[in-house]
Amino acid sequence: MRLYREKSLLLIVDLQLGLLPVIDGKRQVVTEAGWLAQVAERLDVPVWVTEQSPEKLGETAPTLLDSLTEYLRWSKHHFNAMENSDFSQTLSESGKHQIVICGAEAHICVLQSALGLLEAGYQVYWLSEATASRRREEAALARERACHHGAVSVSADMVAYEWLRECETALFSEAHQRFLKPRSARTLTFF
Repeated sequence: MRLYREKSLLLIVDLQLGLLPVIDGKRQVVTEAGWLAQVAERLDVPVWVTEQSPEKLGETAPTLLDSLTEYLRWSKHHFNAMENSDFSQTLSESGKHQIVICGAEAHICVLQSALGLLEAGYQVYWLSEATASRRREEAALARERACHHGAVSVSADMVAYEWLRECETALFSEAHQRFLKPRSARTLTFF
């Protein structure tokens, strides 16, 4: 079950300013999600961002979005994004069937959205290093549960290179120079 950029969508769940301070590993989560979002945008993979009760939890971390020129932002009050009829209808109309999902909290909104996507027949790819909760144990349990029901655990590098597919292209050369850096060279800060 390989990822294809033509069939993919990156869904970043609730990486909001009011929630991030209590998330375990928040810097890595924001860095990896932001890095993959930049790769996705360059490869014409849609980037969608959800915000749970933004009037209470604030907006998405600005540094995640600052480098992007095009993304869809969804406000929600259900933990499962698929329960928002506009979201689920727009997703259905997009023709995208491979959903790379990440965000916070892993055991609540990310898990419930992943299960909702799986129930609706989508292929779900759980971006492990960009998905977290307040407690590491809950994030691990959420990934385990999602994968038990059909999600596939992936890393940002796995996704990026599957989307690129080959190295002898101008697109790969550009992406490699701009984005495909070792983890130690990836930086995004949000406070």
